[in-house]
Amino acid sequence: MPDLWTEELTPSPDVLHQELGGETVLLNLANEQYFGLDAVGTRVWQLLVETRRAPEVMARLQQEFEVTPERLQADLSALLSELVDAGLVRVGAG
Repeated sequence: MPDLWTEELTPSPDVLHQELGGETVLLNLANEQYFGLDAVGTRVWQLLVETRRAPEVMARLQQEFEVTPERLQADLSALLSELVDAGLVRVGAG
């Protein structure tokens, strides 16, 4: 399994995304499944699209939210793993 913390992370080309009222809806065109992100998940998605690296996303979130680094890393790892498992993000696709 590729390492989410060292590899580049890129949105799948099969994914459409739309922000609606501070939240984001993702549609995987490959399997026609929807995936919803709350406001924090939306911020993660925005930063991921911008930076393509988990450590950079974490650093920016650490500046924006009051959360311990351990909690942030655990939550971010869980979300990124979920996005990868759903086919919404590719690991190492550069």
